[in-house]
Formats: sequence, C-alpha cells, structure tokens
Amino acid sequence: MSRIRRVILDTSTLVSAAIRTGSVPDQVLVKALRTCEVCASAETLDELAQVLDRKKFDRYLDKEPRRAFVALMRRHLRLFAVQQADLAAVDPPCRDPGDSKFLALALASEADTLVSSDEDLLVLHPWRGIPILAPAEFHRLIK
Repeated sequence: MSRIRRVILDTSTLVSAAIRTGSVPDQVLVKALRTCEVCASAETLDELAQVLDRKKFDRYLDKEPRRAFVALMRRHLRLFAVQQADLAAVDPPCRDPGDSKFLALALASEADTLVSSDEDLLVLHPWRGIPILAPAEFHRLIK
C-alpha cells in the first residue's frame, strides 16, 4: 500500500482509544495523528460525543475525561464538510445506514483508508478502492 495521507478512524475505534489507554486503537490514533491527516465531519464528531456520553462508559472512564477527549479530537482532526451529494453517492451502501456517514466522509476527504472495528463497514473492504481495515491491521501497516 502506498503512503497513507488521509485516514478516517470510525467511532468504534475512537471510543476504544478514549477508554483504553495503550490499546491498539489508542496506538493507532497516536500514530495516525503523527503521520497522517485524520479526517472527520461534523456528523462523525457529533456521533463520537453522543456515544462517549453514554452512561455505560462510566465504569471505564469518568465523564469529564471523555468529554475532554472529544474536545481534543475536535481540535486535532481535520474537518471536512460532507454534503448531501456525498451521502447520495455512497454506493455500494453500508448494510447499517448509520455508517454511511463514514463512507461519505471517505469520498469528501479523498481518504486513503478507513479504520473500523464495525463488521458492517469491514465487510465492504475495499470500498470503491478504499481499504477498510481493523485497527490491528492498520497498526501493522503503519508501524
């Protein structure tokens, strides 16, 4: 695979990075921030904030550090505007329509790779020539 310029880390990857310091997703996030542009959209960042605000994550990490993580992501991820046309262009579609925002972001940002733990996205690998990799696969690739 050629050099990765732009990468998308989906919500599952970012949540794992937030609640499990030192985990593979956390290592992937750190390495990606150092070597690539990590892409996001308003929709993907809003989803991250909503998911990390769920009570079920209280047992892993207090609410305030989770909110600080989202604020950090808002500052360090490169924001791309995803238009309705980008969403309409998602073909083939994801079997989970809620994940289409990541595919639309891949189009809008011209991402080189999408990193996800979500089987609904992973089964599409490669999607329109864009690799969709599990965090461990991406980690091996960028070591």
